[in-house]
Amino acid sequence: MKLATIRTADGSAAVRLDGDRAVETGATDVAALLRRPDWRTYAAAADGPTHDVAALDLAPVVTTPAKIFCVGHNYRAHIAEMGREMPSYPALFGKFANVLLGARDDIAHPGETEELDWEAELGFVIGSRLRRRATKDEAAAAIAGYTVVNDISMRDWQWRTPQWLQGKAWEASTPAGPWLVTGDEIDDAADLEIRLEVDGEVMQRSRTSDLLFTPADIAAYLSTFTTLEPGDLVLTGTPGGVGAARDPKVFLKPGQVVRTVVEGIGECVNTVVEDKQP
Repeated sequence: MKLATIRTADGSAAVRLDGDRAVETGATDVAALLRRPDWRTYAAAADGPTHDVAALDLAPVVTTPAKIFCVGHNYRAHIAEMGREMPSYPALFGKFANVLLGARDDIAHPGETEELDWEAELGFVIGSRLRRRATKDEAAAAIAGYTVVNDISMRDWQWRTPQWLQGKAWEASTPAGPWLVTGDEIDDAADLEIRLEVDGEVMQRSRTSDLLFTPADIAAYLSTFTTLEPGDLVLTGTPGGVGAARDPKVFLKPGQVVRTVVEGIGECVNTVVEDKQP
């Protein structure tokens, strides 16, 4: 099953994708849909207004996550390019719901940064409450599905201190979408190509099989210290090829187009624009 959150004249709506048609489910976004205990059967049976998929105004796949967790240094090749040892535990940081963008939205380039970088990531969304100290099997069963995320990073801000929050949590900076794909359609994202292009040039290419900590590993680890709720979004880390690790370093500029692709799920295509907010 594929689910998305779209913008309509009446607000946002969670939809089920049926080929070239999107069917409204009655929920305001995918996160709200997942908070129904019967979300699978409810979404499958939904018969609301329909839309042409090609004409959808895509919102972030979830617009109301209670929590967003991110993992740093989780692809073996990326860990190596950054000159770090393989970690024993996931390196975690957080984001807030207002960072999220739709899969076709523009990425604003703030005047405060000169080092706007890309990070292609596999994301997953929790579909059932995952209580503390869950097993890996319990964690796997709690994942509703997978999506595409670009963890846009302001590197000069990120590295101001040992903590990364100020470089990772800029408002309206993180495309997430275009939809949520349930694990049964993609073998739980065990071995999918992940790729990022800037103006058509491939900057990142890897496979999710290179992940050090799998989505189930991450969800189980998170559950050790907090209860995960339906609609929570988790970013699993980025592969090698980020701009900050290149020699010379390369960063995004207004006018460039960033395409983030995960095989079997979809793509986010976002144009970098000058941030004109006062």
